[in-house]
Amino acid sequence: MQIPNYDYTFKILLLGDASVGKTSFTKRYCYNIFNPSERLTIGVDFHVKTIELDHKGSTKKIKLQIWDIGGEERFRFLLPTYCLGANAAFLLYDITRPSTLDNIPAWTTIVRQKGGAIPIMLIGSKADLAPEQRKIPLEQGAQISEKNKLSGFKEISAKNDNNVNKAFEKLSNWTLEKMESKL
Repeated sequence: MQIPNYDYTFKILLLGDASVGKTSFTKRYCYNIFNPSERLTIGVDFHVKTIELDHKGSTKKIKLQIWDIGGEERFRFLLPTYCLGANAAFLLYDITRPSTLDNIPAWTTIVRQKGGAIPIMLIGSKADLAPEQRKIPLEQGAQISEKNKLSGFKEISAKNDNNVNKAFEKLSNWTLEKMESKL
């Protein structure tokens, strides 16, 4: 039997409407690539990245299993099953499309029903776009995060690689805190 070379494995969900940038966010983080014409995710895409986190004076090696879940309505029936065993989640919306905020409360409810009290971070995507394209102010994202009792909020740009690593690091730290508090 082979001993794993990491301290923890975290299952992290990426949820949000179609074309909010979930796949771009994941691919920027895992592979440092950005494809401006990313294809629609059918069902779920699965990515793995091993990271090291400094935690309470020691370094923890963590394997992230990132589940990029298709945002089209026809895949929603799969969501409760994908949430089982999740350790954390990102909920993404597009700062240029207010309608992408509509499902945040429903997804939060499903994640909490099936995944428990896991850390959930709200992500406003496409922060690189011109200011006149923005339809959702930064403050509104923070308010929605608070209203839905999420762990936190950040705006990112997968295109410019802005806050992508910070968001994953923050969510991973919250998840590690939660895991170690159970020990």
